[in-house]
Amino acid sequence: MKIAVAGGTGVVGTHTVAAVRENGHEAIVLARSTGVDVLTGAGLDAALQGVDAVIDVTSTGTQSRKAAVRFFGNATRNLLAAENRAGIGHHVALSIVGAATIDAGYYAGKAAQERVLMALAGGWSILRATQFHEFAQQMATMLRVAGLQLSPVMRCQPVAAAAVGAALAEIAAGEPRGLDHDLAGPHEEQMTRMVKAYLAARGDKRHVFGLTMPGAFGKGIRNGAILPGPDARLDSLTFDDWLAAQTA
Repeated sequence: MKIAVAGGTGVVGTHTVAAVRENGHEAIVLARSTGVDVLTGAGLDAALQGVDAVIDVTSTGTQSRKAAVRFFGNATRNLLAAENRAGIGHHVALSIVGAATIDAGYYAGKAAQERVLMALAGGWSILRATQFHEFAQQMATMLRVAGLQLSPVMRCQPVAAAAVGAALAEIAAGEPRGLDHDLAGPHEEQMTRMVKAYLAARGDKRHVFGLTMPGAFGKGIRNGAILPGPDARLDSLTFDDWLAAQTA
């Protein structure tokens, strides 16, 4: 098969492209660096010629609800339109566990993406995954303020990005599934502990302060709204084991 990966140069995208190729399929990377812009549609028609399925793992750094909804809505509609012109019958999207429940900030963009797909008669699969183990590393970099290390107060059940990429590649190689089972790690974690562990593994002894996020988003990540459902698929790799492998 020939499988295109939109956002194939990102954290999850690189793992997804690798998994597609490991499964014996041809992977086409859709990214600005390869001449494709999903927000304008530039380069899509040429890139999708002969493609059998598309995996969308595009992302944006915004936490603005309006901007996130615009980004994911436009990207999804542009991809679907180009797929329709190319005769592609399977669109696979990566979403976040809890997006439809919280529907705020970045999560609102993923919820909007889901609604666009769910309005279609078929031909789509959605995989909702929990936060990645890699998220702790991102927080340790992004939330340093005046020498202090902050971390959102968050209940989560993180999963390795590599496991998400492998699951997406598997889904794309088969028939559309609609809304698939959630994908999560083996057990619940607190993000503050994860950030502390990440820093400790790097020899950084700075104190980590929990940051209570405001509004519906903050309430959702504290009350378990982003934890997986009872029928979720659980990957076996714990955060601590993942961290040990990163620092070995």
